[in-house]
Amino acid sequence: MRKISVWLLTGILAAIGVPALAANYPAPQEADWVAPDFRFHTGEVLPAVRLHYTTIGNPAGEPVLILHGTGQSGSAMLAPYFANELFGPNQALDATKYFIILPDALGAGKSERPSQGMRTKFPHYNYDDMILAQYRLLTEGLHIRHLRLVLGNSMGGMHVWLWGEAHPDFMDALVPMASQPTEMAARNWMTRRMLIETIRQDPAYDNGNYRTQPPSLRLANVFMGITTSGGTIAYATMAPTREKADKLVDERLAAPLAADANDYIYQWDASRDYNASPALDRIQAPLLAINSADDERNPPETGLMAQALTHVKNGHLLLIPASADTRGHGTTALAKFWQQQLRDFMATVPRKTM
Repeated sequence: MRKISVWLLTGILAAIGVPALAANYPAPQEADWVAPDFRFHTGEVLPAVRLHYTTIGNPAGEPVLILHGTGQSGSAMLAPYFANELFGPNQALDATKYFIILPDALGAGKSERPSQGMRTKFPHYNYDDMILAQYRLLTEGLHIRHLRLVLGNSMGGMHVWLWGEAHPDFMDALVPMASQPTEMAARNWMTRRMLIETIRQDPAYDNGNYRTQPPSLRLANVFMGITTSGGTIAYATMAPTREKADKLVDERLAAPLAADANDYIYQWDASRDYNASPALDRIQAPLLAINSADDERNPPETGLMAQALTHVKNGHLLLIPASADTRGHGTTALAKFWQQQLRDFMATVPRKTM
């Protein structure tokens, strides 16, 4: 299930030597559900959209939805430094008590995506479409009417803000990580735009009609990972000389890449109109935002998060201090930094009866 196209988890964290741990929770189960007559925000309709998902635990347990980052799949959330810190006995999201649901987002993983035949004729989905796909999977596919928690990382974190606004009574608690509810703009969007243009302007891309993956895909992938995740202090520690810095770059350029250029462009472009800030007052569930102080995409010094949280009725921020052990935007993938605070937060959140 490991996908090396996921630079946030398997690229950066594997490169810095995060130890592997044996799984301490029930075996994950994979399945598919097909959403009929799926209508995109553009008005386009596909007669059948396949949505892949992974579950852990007994379906009779309290449902918890966990959402992955850009270019990943639900299986990314099974990485030992995430799952083994959360899903085991007596841990914050003990899978003997909770029913963990890990969907592959629309356009990613094993869910419906451009590379399955339509290429650039695939509807240009956005985050609203991705939320709709998750909602339909839960309500129509799994017949779930209420969630104990929605937790997401990076893109998944942005989705959590939108979940709280679109379906304010559907969950007891919200935990968006490595994200802000503010408009996709500034360096965050500029780097995404450059990633997309790097591939689109490569002659080998051929307007999406390539026969082999364009070389720019690998370069864009590695460049995005280095510039927008990893942590300034951590990189200074890992690569204090040019030789060591070159070694890191060479290793990442040489790593296998299981990605498709059209899928990749769609995945990053889906954030183009993201802006959860106008509807923050719709959020009803208690919310714990978890960010790191060295997050390259969501720098706390802008004050945007603090300002946004003034519009959330019961919102709080856990800001993980930067250190040689944090990984910038990748920090929240390491659940050791926040699993105890999640446990404490969930202990305070009342259960709604639906």
